Amino acid sequence: MNIRQARLLQAIIDQFIDTAIPVGSKKLLESAEFAVSSATIRSEMAELEDLGFLVQPHVSAGRIPTVAGYRVYVQQFMKPSAEERAVRSRFLELKEQYFQHKDRERVYEAVALLSNMIPNVSFATVPHREQVYYLGLSNAMQQPEFLTDGRFASGVIEVLEKQLTKLISRISLEDKIQYFIGEKDLCPQFSSCSMMVTKYRIRDQVGAIGILGPVRMDYAYNTVALEMAAGLLRD
Repeated sequence: MNIRQARLLQAIIDQFIDTAIPVGSKKLLESAEFAVSSATIRSEMAELEDLGFLVQPHVSAGRIPTVAGYRVYVQQFMKPSAEERAVRSRFLELKEQYFQHKDRERVYEAVALLSNMIPNVSFATVPHREQVYYLGLSNAMQQPEFLTDGRFASGVIEVLEKQLTKLISRISLEDKIQYFIGEKDLCPQFSSCSMMVTKYRIRDQVGAIGILGPVRMDYAYNTVALEMAAGLLRD
Protein backbone atom coordinates (compact mmCIF):
# COMPACT_ATOMS: atom_id res chain seq x y z
CA MET A 1 0.00 0.00 0.00
CA ASN A 2 1.51 3.34 -1.04
CA ILE A 3 1.12 6.64 0.85
CA ARG A 4 -1.80 7.88 -1.27
CA GLN A 5 -3.62 4.57 -0.89
CA ALA A 6 -3.10 4.72 2.87
CA ARG A 7 -4.59 8.23 2.98
CA LEU A 8 -7.51 7.09 0.81
CA LEU A 9 -8.20 4.11 3.07
CA GLN A 10 -8.21 6.37 6.14
CA ALA A 11 -10.56 8.86 4.46
CA ILE A 12 -12.95 6.14 3.26
CA ILE A 13 -13.10 4.51 6.70
CA ASP A 14 -13.62 7.86 8.44
CA GLN A 15 -16.45 8.77 6.05
CA PHE A 16 -18.07 5.35 6.24
CA ILE A 17 -17.97 5.39 10.07
CA ASP A 18 -19.80 8.74 9.98
CA THR A 19 -22.40 7.94 7.32
CA ALA A 20 -22.71 4.14 6.88
CA ILE A 21 -22.98 4.92 3.14
CA PRO A 22 -20.54 3.49 0.53
CA VAL A 23 -17.91 6.10 -0.34
CA GLY A 24 -17.31 7.09 -3.96
CA SER A 25 -14.55 9.05 -5.69
CA LYS A 26 -16.77 12.15 -6.00
CA LYS A 27 -17.27 12.32 -2.24
CA LEU A 28 -13.53 11.98 -1.66
CA LEU A 29 -12.78 14.81 -4.09
CA GLU A 30 -15.33 17.04 -2.34
CA SER A 31 -13.37 16.66 0.89
CA ALA A 32 -10.50 18.61 -0.76
CA GLU A 33 -7.95 16.19 0.68
CA PHE A 34 -6.79 14.83 -2.67
CA ALA A 35 -5.42 17.02 -5.45
CA VAL A 36 -5.75 14.33 -8.12
CA SER A 37 -8.31 13.38 -10.74
CA SER A 38 -11.39 11.29 -10.11
CA ALA A 39 -9.93 8.63 -12.42
CA THR A 40 -6.79 8.42 -10.26
CA ILE A 41 -8.85 7.99 -7.10
CA ARG A 42 -10.97 5.27 -8.74
CA SER A 43 -7.80 3.49 -9.84
CA GLU A 44 -6.33 3.61 -6.33
CA MET A 45 -9.65 2.43 -4.84
CA ALA A 46 -9.63 -0.52 -7.23
CA GLU A 47 -6.11 -1.35 -6.09
CA LEU A 48 -7.20 -1.22 -2.43
CA GLU A 49 -10.05 -3.56 -3.37
CA ASP A 50 -7.57 -5.96 -4.97
CA LEU A 51 -5.51 -5.82 -1.75
CA GLY A 52 -8.58 -6.85 0.22
CA PHE A 53 -9.06 -3.60 2.17
CA LEU A 54 -12.21 -2.38 0.35
CA VAL A 55 -15.22 -3.99 -1.26
CA GLN A 56 -17.85 -2.63 -3.67
CA PRO A 57 -21.28 -3.85 -2.45
CA HIS A 58 -23.00 -2.99 -5.75
CA VAL A 59 -21.67 -2.25 -9.22
CA SER A 60 -22.84 1.35 -9.14
CA ALA A 61 -21.95 1.96 -5.48
CA GLY A 62 -18.86 3.32 -3.83
CA ARG A 63 -16.60 1.22 -1.65
CA ILE A 64 -16.87 0.15 1.98
CA PRO A 65 -14.07 -1.13 4.23
CA THR A 66 -13.55 -4.84 4.79
CA VAL A 67 -12.62 -6.40 8.13
CA ALA A 68 -8.99 -6.41 6.90
CA GLY A 69 -9.31 -2.70 6.11
CA TYR A 70 -10.53 -1.89 9.61
CA ARG A 71 -7.76 -3.97 11.15
CA VAL A 72 -4.99 -2.15 9.29
CA TYR A 73 -6.69 1.16 10.11
CA VAL A 74 -6.69 0.40 13.85
CA GLN A 75 -3.14 -0.95 13.80
CA GLN A 76 -1.48 1.72 11.67
CA PHE A 77 -3.58 4.83 11.07
CA MET A 78 -5.96 5.47 13.96
CA LYS A 79 -5.25 8.61 16.00
CA PRO A 80 -7.21 8.56 19.30
CA SER A 81 -5.47 11.75 20.44
CA ALA A 82 -7.52 13.71 17.90
CA GLU A 83 -10.70 12.62 19.72
CA GLU A 84 -9.50 13.26 23.25
CA ARG A 85 -10.91 16.76 23.72
CA ALA A 86 -14.46 15.77 22.69
CA VAL A 87 -14.37 12.60 24.78
CA ARG A 88 -12.91 14.28 27.84
CA SER A 89 -15.59 16.99 27.76
CA ARG A 90 -18.38 14.38 27.68
CA PHE A 91 -16.60 12.25 30.29
CA LEU A 92 -16.25 15.06 32.83
CA GLU A 93 -19.87 16.04 32.26
CA LEU A 94 -21.05 12.55 33.19
CA LYS A 95 -18.47 11.52 35.78
CA GLU A 96 -20.06 13.09 38.85
CA GLN A 97 -23.50 11.87 37.83
CA TYR A 98 -22.57 8.22 37.42
CA PHE A 99 -19.41 7.48 39.34
CA GLN A 100 -20.41 7.51 43.00
CA HIS A 101 -20.03 3.95 44.30
CA LYS A 102 -17.48 1.20 44.90
CA ASP A 103 -16.89 -2.42 43.96
CA ARG A 104 -19.90 -3.97 42.16
CA GLU A 105 -21.78 -0.68 42.12
CA ARG A 106 -18.60 1.03 40.97
CA VAL A 107 -18.33 -1.38 38.04
CA TYR A 108 -21.97 -0.81 37.09
CA GLU A 109 -21.51 2.97 37.21
CA ALA A 110 -18.48 2.71 34.92
CA VAL A 111 -20.54 0.73 32.41
CA ALA A 112 -23.41 3.23 32.69
CA LEU A 113 -21.07 6.17 32.14
CA LEU A 114 -19.43 4.52 29.14
CA SER A 115 -22.79 3.61 27.57
CA ASN A 116 -23.80 7.27 27.73
CA MET A 117 -20.67 8.30 25.84
CA ILE A 118 -20.94 5.90 22.90
CA PRO A 119 -23.62 4.57 20.49
CA ASN A 120 -22.53 0.97 21.14
CA VAL A 121 -22.90 -1.59 23.93
CA SER A 122 -20.63 -1.19 26.96
CA PHE A 123 -19.98 -4.09 29.30
CA ALA A 124 -17.90 -5.19 32.27
CA THR A 125 -17.40 -8.43 34.15
CA VAL A 126 -17.52 -8.46 37.93
CA PRO A 127 -14.30 -9.97 39.35
CA HIS A 128 -14.58 -13.56 40.61
CA ARG A 129 -18.26 -13.77 39.64
CA GLU A 130 -20.05 -15.34 36.72
CA GLN A 131 -21.69 -11.98 36.16
CA VAL A 132 -21.52 -9.31 33.50
CA TYR A 133 -23.13 -5.90 33.28
CA TYR A 134 -24.02 -4.54 29.87
CA LEU A 135 -25.85 -1.38 28.85
CA GLY A 136 -26.49 0.60 25.69
CA LEU A 137 -28.26 -2.04 23.63
CA SER A 138 -31.12 0.35 22.83
CA ASN A 139 -28.58 2.87 21.48
CA ALA A 140 -26.82 0.21 19.44
CA MET A 141 -30.12 -0.91 17.94
CA GLN A 142 -30.39 2.48 16.25
CA GLN A 143 -27.26 1.76 14.19
CA PRO A 144 -27.97 0.85 10.53
CA GLU A 145 -26.43 -2.61 10.92
CA PHE A 146 -29.00 -3.50 13.57
CA LEU A 147 -31.94 -1.84 11.82
CA THR A 148 -31.41 -3.61 8.50
CA ASP A 149 -30.31 -7.07 9.66
CA GLY A 150 -32.41 -8.79 12.28
CA ARG A 151 -30.10 -11.81 12.38
CA PHE A 152 -27.15 -9.58 13.19
CA ALA A 153 -29.08 -7.96 16.03
CA SER A 154 -30.22 -11.30 17.46
CA GLY A 155 -26.66 -12.64 17.25
CA VAL A 156 -25.30 -9.72 19.27
CA ILE A 157 -28.05 -10.15 21.87
CA GLU A 158 -27.25 -13.87 22.12
CA VAL A 159 -23.58 -13.08 22.77
CA LEU A 160 -24.48 -10.58 25.49
CA GLU A 161 -27.01 -12.78 27.24
CA LYS A 162 -25.40 -16.21 26.95
CA GLN A 163 -21.77 -16.12 25.86
CA LEU A 164 -19.97 -12.95 26.88
CA THR A 165 -18.52 -14.16 30.21
CA LYS A 166 -17.30 -17.42 28.65
CA LEU A 167 -15.92 -15.55 25.65
CA ILE A 168 -13.93 -13.12 27.78
CA SER A 169 -12.56 -16.00 29.88
CA ARG A 170 -10.84 -17.28 26.72
CA ILE A 171 -8.97 -14.01 26.20
CA SER A 172 -5.63 -13.23 27.83
CA LEU A 173 -6.62 -9.79 29.06
CA GLU A 174 -4.05 -6.99 28.94
CA ASP A 175 -3.74 -3.53 30.46
CA LYS A 176 -3.81 -2.06 26.96
CA ILE A 177 -6.96 -2.13 24.86
CA GLN A 178 -7.29 -5.18 22.63
CA TYR A 179 -9.29 -5.05 19.40
CA PHE A 180 -11.22 -8.04 18.03
CA ILE A 181 -12.56 -7.05 14.62
CA GLY A 182 -14.74 -9.57 12.80
CA GLU A 183 -13.11 -12.40 14.77
CA LYS A 184 -15.47 -15.23 13.83
CA ASP A 185 -12.93 -17.75 15.17
CA LEU A 186 -13.41 -16.18 18.59
CA CYS A 187 -17.20 -16.24 18.25
CA PRO A 188 -19.32 -17.16 15.17
CA GLN A 189 -21.56 -14.12 15.69
CA PHE A 190 -18.50 -11.85 15.47
CA SER A 191 -18.18 -11.97 11.69
CA SER A 192 -19.84 -8.53 11.57
CA CYS A 193 -18.95 -7.38 15.10
CA SER A 194 -16.06 -5.73 16.84
CA MET A 195 -15.12 -5.91 20.50
CA MET A 196 -12.71 -3.67 22.35
CA VAL A 197 -11.68 -4.87 25.81
CA THR A 198 -9.16 -4.16 28.54
CA LYS A 199 -8.66 -5.36 32.09
CA TYR A 200 -8.93 -3.63 35.43
CA ARG A 201 -8.25 -4.67 39.01
CA ILE A 202 -10.08 -4.08 42.25
CA ARG A 203 -8.05 -5.28 45.25
CA ASP A 204 -6.06 -7.72 43.08
CA GLN A 205 -9.18 -9.11 41.47
CA VAL A 206 -9.23 -8.89 37.68
CA GLY A 207 -12.24 -7.86 35.62
CA ALA A 208 -12.80 -6.81 32.02
CA ILE A 209 -14.44 -3.69 30.66
CA GLY A 210 -15.16 -3.16 27.00
CA ILE A 211 -17.31 -2.15 24.06
CA LEU A 212 -19.24 -4.32 21.62
CA GLY A 213 -20.79 -3.14 18.37
CA PRO A 214 -20.76 -3.40 14.59
CA VAL A 215 -17.44 -3.47 12.73
CA ARG A 216 -18.30 0.07 11.56
CA MET A 217 -17.66 1.76 14.89
CA ASP A 218 -15.68 4.90 15.73
CA TYR A 219 -12.54 3.19 17.02
CA ALA A 220 -10.60 6.37 17.79
CA TYR A 221 -13.40 7.90 19.87
CA ASN A 222 -14.24 4.59 21.55
CA THR A 223 -10.59 4.00 22.42
CA VAL A 224 -10.37 7.23 24.40
CA ALA A 225 -13.76 6.64 26.06
CA LEU A 226 -12.82 3.11 27.11
CA GLU A 227 -9.42 4.19 28.42
CA MET A 228 -11.09 6.82 30.61
CA ALA A 229 -13.74 4.43 31.96
CA ALA A 230 -11.14 1.76 32.67
CA GLY A 231 -8.93 4.36 34.32
CA LEU A 232 -11.65 5.11 36.86
CA LEU A 233 -11.84 1.44 37.83
CA ARG A 234 -8.06 1.32 38.16
CA ASP A 235 -7.87 4.34 40.48
